Amino acid sequence: MPYEYRRVSPGEQAEIVENRRKRGYPFHAPPHPYRGSGWYLLTGTNFEHTSLMHTSDRRDEFEKRLIDAFHSIDVEIAGWVILPNHYHILVVGVESFDNVSVVLKRLHGSTSREWNLADRMTGQRRVWYKFTDRGIRDEHHYYQVLNYIHYNPVKHGYVSTPYMWAWSSVHLYFDTKGREWLRKTWKSYPIDNFGSGWDDSVVVHC
Repeated sequence: MPYEYRRVSPGEQAEIVENRRKRGYPFHAPPHPYRGSGWYLLTGTNFEHTSLMHTSDRRDEFEKRLIDAFHSIDVEIAGWVILPNHYHILVVGVESFDNVSVVLKRLHGSTSREWNLADRMTGQRRVWYKFTDRGIRDEHHYYQVLNYIHYNPVKHGYVSTPYMWAWSSVHLYFDTKGREWLRKTWKSYPIDNFGSGWDDSVVVHC
């Protein structure tokens, strides 16, 4: 991402660009080589990780709109989390990735305009840095992703347990499957270093 790219040395920047060129990826934007049906982890990040979903009301609103967006294209949502500066959502049964791109670009566009108006930052601030996606490979990867989503608020230091964060599907799983199921899933599919080295193991889209 650009905010990371700018922090490294010129030699490291050249290496990153060359690596992306060899893979056929765009030089400075998330690559999207797979656009077919499948299951995906999708991540949207506020530009330069600025916390623009910093209020509970804004997270409430965005959570509802994100879920409604995927329901509008009949995509099943398996898990999600909304944090102050990014979100993750796990979707299954995607038939056309083009539809996913359309709804997220529309959502990012509308929230960019509304939040900039509300914060009196129109024309002064970029709200989103596109979005990324990772294709789900198998059952083990699926549950690792789900655990990663639910643990994300703890990982970033917002709370001490996943249950303390309101904007997450962990509460839906707690209500429908129970805490013991969540514990068992956590032990069976630990996240380990999951989330590092994305470009080496999964796909990124915009």
